[in-house]
Amino acid sequence: MLAQFQEIFKKVMEYIVIILMITLSLLVIVAVVYRKMGDSLSWYDEVASVMLAWLTYYASALAALTRGHIGFNGLLNSLKPVWRGPVLIIGEFIVITFFILLAWVGLQVLVILEGDSLTSLTWVPTRLTQSVIPIGAALFVTGQLLSFPDMWRQAMSGKGIAGHDDVEIPDDDPGNSLEEARP
Repeated sequence: MLAQFQEIFKKVMEYIVIILMITLSLLVIVAVVYRKMGDSLSWYDEVASVMLAWLTYYASALAALTRGHIGFNGLLNSLKPVWRGPVLIIGEFIVITFFILLAWVGLQVLVILEGDSLTSLTWVPTRLTQSVIPIGAALFVTGQLLSFPDMWRQAMSGKGIAGHDDVEIPDDDPGNSLEEARP
């Protein structure tokens, strides 16, 4: 059941990130065309900045789910298996606590921004644009928690945690010889 929810969460986050990327790209292209024609969209800079922030927050939640964010797997793997568990739990606690605090502060910011709107699009409330802070933080925590069981299993295994940079090159491939690579 957890794996099924994790897969659904991943698909939803992937769709959100792809939609934001496509929309932001189209917005930039349209703005460039307008400027080349001698006109300019007055709202472009503000909206593009907001969309980039949204893309950043939602993509970071997806990265948390896939453990694609910056990590110290090599440091954790260098520890004896008996120490990996406690260090992993401390690290997860720090990260999750930070993002819970970020969500809480983000909610406080939304209260402060009540009544404000974007400068160029006065009908768009600033609370809507800044809602990405608590929402993105909550999604990041969700991604961390969903990916933690697999991270724990890897940490407790003899091999340790596999990173995104761990690439296995077969020994039987003659093109991978170190001697051939040296000048």
